Amino acid sequence: MSAAGKTFYLETFGCQMNVHDSEKVIGTLVSQGYRQVEEETAADLILYNTCSIRDKAEQKVFHRLQDYKKLFVEGKRFGVLGCVAQQEGEKIFERAPYVSLVAGSASYHRLPELLVQIESGERRVTGLDDRQTEQTFETEFTARSNPHRGYITIIEGCDKFCAYCVVPYTRGKERSRTSDSVLAEARAMADQGYTDIQLLGQNVNSYRDPLGKKSFAELLTAVAEVTGIRRVRFTTSHPRDFTKDIVDAIESVPSLCDHVHLPVQSGSSRLLKAMLREYTREQYLDRIAWIKSAKRPISMTTDVIVGFPGETAEDFDESLALLEHVQYDGVFAFKYSPRPNTPALHLADPIPDEEKSLRLQALLERQREIQRVNYAKHVGQRLEVMVEGRNTPRGQIVGRSSQNKTVNFTTKHPIAPATGSYLHVEITQSFPNSLVGVMA
Repeated sequence: MSAAGKTFYLETFGCQMNVHDSEKVIGTLVSQGYRQVEEETAADLILYNTCSIRDKAEQKVFHRLQDYKKLFVEGKRFGVLGCVAQQEGEKIFERAPYVSLVAGSASYHRLPELLVQIESGERRVTGLDDRQTEQTFETEFTARSNPHRGYITIIEGCDKFCAYCVVPYTRGKERSRTSDSVLAEARAMADQGYTDIQLLGQNVNSYRDPLGKKSFAELLTAVAEVTGIRRVRFTTSHPRDFTKDIVDAIESVPSLCDHVHLPVQSGSSRLLKAMLREYTREQYLDRIAWIKSAKRPISMTTDVIVGFPGETAEDFDESLALLEHVQYDGVFAFKYSPRPNTPALHLADPIPDEEKSLRLQALLERQREIQRVNYAKHVGQRLEVMVEGRNTPRGQIVGRSSQNKTVNFTTKHPIAPATGSYLHVEITQSFPNSLVGVMA
């Protein structure tokens, strides 16, 4: 790879953590003299940032690499990053010999040295740090894709080892950034015009300040009090580490968004124990009670796994009953899929896939009705909305409320409001996943 031809193309799959990782990878590459291009055919270095959460993720990666193979010419390099890279390791070289770089997310802090190795002509470069790494990926060169809303990763890795989840094996152990570094990044973002910040972590509320200065709730409050910041969100929380002071902070600090995503995975304590989730249905509902008792209404969303090995019809009914009790504003539901290296991989799975599909459909249909009722409650209200863009075919402006709900609205003003601006919208209509209104 010539010094003059240092161009790269990066394709990203997966969660918000992966999206933000890619922003930091892009910034690091640019700082090393690379230039990003929009087409893989124009790139000297093609990178694929992968996710291994869902079923057959590794097969999808290798199929994508087959697509890339036709682009292979002398001098062009290919790299696999992220969770599948850490999971599959050097086996990727064996199945795709034209790949030059395999690096898991725990090794991203080593990217500059890995790039030097690639540029020197090395054919197999690896960054596969194990769970003992203490390093977090911090860089001043983050290439943020949105000029108004941005991410800050405050904790990386996972120590929970849920029976179904591959993350502890692909992202390393839990390691938190110092509160000082997080606040410095938040202030820098505010100075650059960012008004909406989302704190990220596989278990964001498991944050432990290495300096011992701030708890997670105190860090939330401190970021929310940075001058210029109007909204602060956080995801994803683990119920075991969800404490009452988090609700107290949301209740008392207006710039902390009134939305909590608290994955439950199952409504059955028996199944939660099999999942190694480290809490019971009753303990989870205690946390929901804290949220519901707040003086300020707080929107709630969750994740649910359907068809985990051994899930009975009674277990599933308990999950449906939990939806009825909590009245979530949104549920991300999935059929269980076995993942490499996880304890659940060795459990007998007697539930036919057809039955899993039926349960998933029943759960989603019930949740849709709950959301239909919940969203209708906003009709007649005036909500503050951050403008995100336009739906030109419908002549609508698209925004988001502090409860993370999509709001499509119209305005009689001749000049459309700028992206990133905040304004009030009168809600006139509702759907199960969005609201419609008129600019007040």
